[in-house]
Amino acid sequence: MSQSLNRRSMLKQGLLTLGGTALLPTLGWGETPSAPLPLNPEGKVVYTPLFKEHTATVAAKLVAKLNANENPYGPSPKSIKALNDAADAGNRYGWGHLSQLVDMIAEKEGVSKEHIMMGPGSSDLLEKFALVYFMDGGTVLSADPSYMSLMNVARSVGAEWKGVTLNKDWSHDLDAMEKAITPDTKMVYICNPNNPTGTITSYEKLKDFCSRVSEKVPVFVDEAYLEFVEGEDGKSMVSLLNEGKNVIVARTFSKIHGMAGLRVGYVAALPETLEAVQKITRGGMGISNTSIYAAIASMKDTGFQDASRLKNKEARDYTFGRLKEMGFDPVPSHTSFMIFPQTEYEGREFLNKMMAHGIGVRSFEIYDKTWCRVSMGTMKEMQLFTDALGKVIG
Repeated sequence: MSQSLNRRSMLKQGLLTLGGTALLPTLGWGETPSAPLPLNPEGKVVYTPLFKEHTATVAAKLVAKLNANENPYGPSPKSIKALNDAADAGNRYGWGHLSQLVDMIAEKEGVSKEHIMMGPGSSDLLEKFALVYFMDGGTVLSADPSYMSLMNVARSVGAEWKGVTLNKDWSHDLDAMEKAITPDTKMVYICNPNNPTGTITSYEKLKDFCSRVSEKVPVFVDEAYLEFVEGEDGKSMVSLLNEGKNVIVARTFSKIHGMAGLRVGYVAALPETLEAVQKITRGGMGISNTSIYAAIASMKDTGFQDASRLKNKEARDYTFGRLKEMGFDPVPSHTSFMIFPQTEYEGREFLNKMMAHGIGVRSFEIYDKTWCRVSMGTMKEMQLFTDALGKVIG
């Protein structure tokens, strides 16, 4: 059994609220064992319940909600106006205006509209693809740790998940992932930038990987946080579609657009890939007409996106610097969140202590350490966070 499978106990989550199970590498509940996962007589991993969801037991008013990677500045004012103006169209299905949104997205991504499938957020689309691809079993391959929405649903319908440990710099170990592909592998999932680590894998290395590996097996690239990345590494894998490569790229309006509650996302893929999925499930049906109007306005409001990116970087730089000053060792982030190890308290206790100060964060166990993941809020919220952390840790 590979080293990555021996480390399936990497993630134990302490959650403040429900809705965080997409990061859980399991669908069951229980404590994380320290021993490797057992094998059945056929030599396959037996996936038993490994994790337990934690919630803070302290009741307090949140003054800084920093546990869900939400954009604290959105939706944009223009998007809100469009939403309000469209309220009286809430009695209508949105297919007509959805076509306009698809055209805008296709132009932005440099592909035809036949390459685009819409959905109510990118996680919904991840789950739809998991249902379609793994209804007859198979193996899904990803980094460990990573965002688990697709893998959890795949496992729920009978698939096996194979995780591969990240590199020391927290990037995807692409060489190890390629070697881990077997005839039973039906999909490789890459979350880039990765959640919950906030780290990036080189654009050139990932593009080469996707180009080659997609000739053997579909590669699903989740780019939910890509708009926060600066430089060449912020380029999308969508361009590979014009080369006929079997990649599937997921994007969302939840992060840079600040529309997490309005539920708009999309995937870009080969037309034949989308056709196979849409024979079973339609993506665009789940988007409200009013949210479509809001998304169209938000795409046009590039000034808001630029401002969100800048303010996020300012908050991230401040938080990174303060954490270093306080003696922590945060992982450099390319996203709207950051992780750092805190070994003072067990996850649930740490969450309770932060919650007592009105601060909502997340807690994980990664590589045998307890980590805090904090979303980037406004500068005031980040100051409240660091002040509370200082009081909690002492």
